[in-house]
Amino acid sequence: MTGAGVIETERLLIRRFTVDDAEAYWPLVSHPDVLRYTGEQAVQSVEAVHDLLETRPLRDYDLYGYGRMACIDKHSGRLIGFSGLKYLDDMDETDVGYRFLPEAWGKGYATESAAAVMAHQAAEFGLRRIIGLVEPANAGSVGVLKKLGLTFERRLTDPAHGALDLYAVALQPAGPE
Repeated sequence: MTGAGVIETERLLIRRFTVDDAEAYWPLVSHPDVLRYTGEQAVQSVEAVHDLLETRPLRDYDLYGYGRMACIDKHSGRLIGFSGLKYLDDMDETDVGYRFLPEAWGKGYATESAAAVMAHQAAEFGLRRIIGLVEPANAGSVGVLKKLGLTFERRLTDPAHGALDLYAVALQPAGPE
């Protein structure tokens, strides 16, 4: 981890979102290919993205101390996706999630970023279990969850998404130093 809560991997700087990220974040919440397996409707304006950032990740940081984080490509300095943990109040579970721009797909960014975030935030917040929710047809995301050590637990039915598979991993408590 580098200064100011930034997680650094080989190719990424992973940091908290700010409202100033709204324009760069917009394609992640409006591009039809990116939204294909999310069950979300495309966000229609930068102003709406600004509101979304305030009510999702920024609110999560305030309430839980963690949330989805901006993934910045070290080479270009560009925001190319997000990755991170999110507390799901309705399930009393912590979910790992990631979303990247299409030009970043298939390059290992989801696995790289999620593994780093899981390691740092699980230890920092004393998390004992992390889940991943995925539409069964989303083979790419299923593969990432498996690479992260999550295993299939059960199928859920969600009104917004239909069938969702729940993958999970139990984490070992940190030992005494």
